[in-house]
Amino acid sequence: MVNLLLVVVGGGIGAGIRHLTSMGALRLVGPNYPWGTMAINIVGSFAMGLFIAILARRGGSNELRLFVATGILGGFTTFSAFSLDFATLWERGATLPAFGYALASVIGAIVALFLGLWLARSLP
Repeated sequence: MVNLLLVVVGGGIGAGIRHLTSMGALRLVGPNYPWGTMAINIVGSFAMGLFIAILARRGGSNELRLFVATGILGGFTTFSAFSLDFATLWERGATLPAFGYALASVIGAIVALFLGLWLARSLP
């Protein structure tokens, strides 16, 4: 139960930071391109790599990993978790599965979004 609470609180913090970042990017550069989302995905992935490497080197606790990696960074962007999964496969030498995962995740998510849009628009 404590682990769930750590993830929930961290996720709320990350989602709040994501919202503020998106609104800031919208004000700075306008709505014509998803600069905010792109920045969030890149910064979140960088932060995930930095955090996981430091955690591994210093032997951080599972609670800290849950709060920061799963909670804050997961709430900020799930793309960071996707990037970590890809890197884990890559570093294990599973190159083909890593690229298969990346392609299936990105293309699958986009196709699923369009299917959801189509379904919702088809309902009376």
